[in-house]
Amino acid sequence: MTDWATFVVVREDGGFERYHRRYGAIDVDLDLLAGPDLALSFARSHHDAGTGGTWGEDDWIQEGWCEAVALIDLRRRVLLRGTVEGAATSQRLRPTVERVLRRAWPGWTLRWAHDGIADVRAHLGLDVEPVRDRWSPPFLSPVLGPGEDGELAEDDPHVSVVTTAAGRCLLLDGIGRHPVTEGPALLDRLAGAPDRGSHHLRARSGLHLDPVARTLGWWLLGMEPQAAEMAGRWPGWRVRFWADLHQEHVRASLGRFAPPPVDPAAALAELREAAHDHWSDWRHARNGEDDRRAALAAIDAACRAAAG
Repeated sequence: MTDWATFVVVREDGGFERYHRRYGAIDVDLDLLAGPDLALSFARSHHDAGTGGTWGEDDWIQEGWCEAVALIDLRRRVLLRGTVEGAATSQRLRPTVERVLRRAWPGWTLRWAHDGIADVRAHLGLDVEPVRDRWSPPFLSPVLGPGEDGELAEDDPHVSVVTTAAGRCLLLDGIGRHPVTEGPALLDRLAGAPDRGSHHLRARSGLHLDPVARTLGWWLLGMEPQAAEMAGRWPGWRVRFWADLHQEHVRASLGRFAPPPVDPAAALAELREAAHDHWSDWRHARNGEDDRRAALAAIDAACRAAAG
């Protein structure tokens, strides 16, 4: 099993460098907490994808296979990143990740790549079609029925919440595509699904539907291939993309979806510990002990600033 990541560095002269790593997607958000200098060094420690070898200048990992992206634009001071797993995809930790990153990257614009590798190419002014997968049918997330609640015992259950204006609440396993990708066919698939009534635990993504008004809103914490094109899958509907703002879903569902509040101090302590563990493991062995110590010191400083 692989966890492909693509790293892009936009130089001051406007040119860009591209790097791939087979297992680089695991907690890429923790790699970035050390700030621009160490993140840049880490990105460049990967396999150079633009200078020949097994990768050519036109070889980009397609959406669906690319599980994390990080673009460091030195010219415009923009950090564009996204991942399908890790601290940033946790409702408990995501606000803290954002707060610490702002301290670690002062003066930079931080953006999330909801559309994954396509957002990276768009930022570079490149056509997104070469990384689109138009042929593979989406894997539909199965509905979680009675007795299928094992995932809900986790701190960050990998589930998607679907609520409706009629008062229904359904849970889907998060192993497949976001339910918004199905278009109006989703209504028929969920018509006889078990109604949960409400969901007061956490989730990774969600969708609120009003079939009478033909409106919907959706959000996610990770990445979704072709996220920028979802409105086209719902012809005649008003589609609102809430980005990572699950609070919009809470309001629209009238509280049928309402995850528990987050303890900021506990989240900060957990994130710091996770970052320390991450920078001490094998993935950073090639960066050397000096870089590791510098990274931990930078992360600690950013966490202290975020706590203040």
